[in-house]
Amino acid sequence: MELTKMSDMTKLHQAVAVGDFRAVKKILKKGLCDPNYKDVDWNDRSPLHWAAIKGHLEVLKLLIRYGARPCLVTDVGWTPAHFAAESGHLKVLQTLHALHAAIDAPDFFGDTPKRIAQIYGQKACVAFLEKAEPACRDHRRTARQQGLPLDQWDQDWEAKKREMERSLPSSNQNTNKKKPRGSRGPTTRRRV
Repeated sequence: MELTKMSDMTKLHQAVAVGDFRAVKKILKKGLCDPNYKDVDWNDRSPLHWAAIKGHLEVLKLLIRYGARPCLVTDVGWTPAHFAAESGHLKVLQTLHALHAAIDAPDFFGDTPKRIAQIYGQKACVAFLEKAEPACRDHRRTARQQGLPLDQWDQDWEAKKREMERSLPSSNQNTNKKKPRGSRGPTTRRRV
């Protein structure tokens, strides 16, 4: 697909966010936009993220039919499953799971969709994800054993994640540095 105008992508994101199925279908049928385009003004959210946030199940299915990838992540590693879990959109989570999306993927901070659902008190989503996560892992294991391709990784995110990790202070750096010799002040050192 060729991106001809940035405004076409803005229109797609907006149509998805408001759940306008006909407008989304019209935009996608024209083939002028990539359903996987990440809007940097909205933290790298793709149209599929917006469908999950708003719980627009039919729009989500339409985006998938036109090639939207459920593994794409935002600037902090959230998948559409994270947003569905946060908002309590159980049917969206069930659909993503049926499509073999990685509904157990951790974000940059290690939080999975299940953890997000726990934080936001989405009990039905938590209960579903507790059962679905093992099935998700089993599917990945079986696919690897059979040599089946999986669309589970966002390559752009992996590079961004490595860069973010390098910019954080190392956990093995000593933050309790000794005072230089000759400095005056209280000491907490014990003599043995």
